[in-house]
Amino acid sequence: MAIRILILLLLVSFNFSMPATAEVQLKAAFIRDHQLWMKEGIKETQLTTDRYVSTPKWSKDGQFIAYLAGEKNDDNTYLYIYDLKKKENYQPYPSIETREYKWSPISNQLAYTSRGVLNVTKTKNGRPQGFENVALGVSDFEWFPNGKEFIVSSQSNLLPTGWEPVQLFKVPVDANLNTNKIKPFYTIQTNMADLFAIDAEYFKWSADGKWVSFLATPTASWSNDSNTLSVLSSVGDQFQVIGKMLWFEKWIKWAPRKNQLAFISGEGRFQVENKNTAVANIPSIQNRKEYTPKGYVDLDLEWLSPDEIIVARAKENKEWKLGPVPTMFTTLYIINIKSREQTQLTFPKKNELDHTPQVVGSTITWYREAESEVQGDVWVKEGMNDQEHQWLKNVDSPPTFYNEKTDTTRTEKNVVGYQYKTSLN
Repeated sequence: MAIRILILLLLVSFNFSMPATAEVQLKAAFIRDHQLWMKEGIKETQLTTDRYVSTPKWSKDGQFIAYLAGEKNDDNTYLYIYDLKKKENYQPYPSIETREYKWSPISNQLAYTSRGVLNVTKTKNGRPQGFENVALGVSDFEWFPNGKEFIVSSQSNLLPTGWEPVQLFKVPVDANLNTNKIKPFYTIQTNMADLFAIDAEYFKWSADGKWVSFLATPTASWSNDSNTLSVLSSVGDQFQVIGKMLWFEKWIKWAPRKNQLAFISGEGRFQVENKNTAVANIPSIQNRKEYTPKGYVDLDLEWLSPDEIIVARAKENKEWKLGPVPTMFTTLYIINIKSREQTQLTFPKKNELDHTPQVVGSTITWYREAESEVQGDVWVKEGMNDQEHQWLKNVDSPPTFYNEKTDTTRTEKNVVGYQYKTSLN
């Protein structure tokens, strides 16, 4: 009996001595000193040594990490893949030059555009290898949730009578340049007064796959100040304009379960004012609500739960008029869209800023950087009441997480061009 009591006391003592912030079993691809790295749990592994790497993305099953790489000071980027099982880098086809690629939602197949041509990879020995042409004249694209088709945009042409309407198409994966297989999906009727656009970009599907959101974008200079967020039904019969916003893909997020679209609204390329978190119920957009308090701007967002959104918030800077754009020192807040209660989540030091919140399972992560540093750190916490702790140190940009439990990938585009930095402290 005494031995049993002693063992019980030892177990209780061990449990109470465990740290309050036990290491979260996260899995992420990230860039450090221009090279591709991976971290799983507490182990960090360098995957490349001689390339300038960007934009890592996980395959659906987590076996592969695709990424872009090129030479220093070279604008050309090429598609590479790291195979986690074989522990090797390879090119699915020599010299695939691209800037936009996406994994299939149902398989280890990659689609990418190169000089206006949409292509998909073949499969050889269980991994992406080779390629097949799909369609010509493609501006942007996204897989349908079934993994069998693409929604595709084609940039309009300028005619003597003005710009053509923007055309969207439904393209089967096996189209193989056969135009008879490619069907018109929707025509965006544009005009200079209400909806001026020459292209459609950043397609994103709702959780149930019944709606797709995208930005209708005007000519280059105009798109720096204003773009039109729109949604379209999955069968192409209902189109709605949601609002005006800047040209940032990560500022558009569907709710995890409901047909609600969160975005950062507001026109004007300078992020010192007029950037507000808004949520629209789809298709009833009359219920659109905004949540950013007066005197502040929101410059990032992420859904935490069906009723909560994390935002990166800073004070407005209306006094700025000329000179370099001031950095906006952002702090993370949680917004409850039902109660409208707003709670501060992170507490960066002076001259630090927190941005790019990501939610992986129950874990909240974000990127923290100092004003004068070229690299930042990744911090995590388990829910609102957990103690935050550093998970990655000295990384070039926010990581790309792989969520093994739900077999989904969260990706973020490069944050180049973002002018953060205005603390509420």
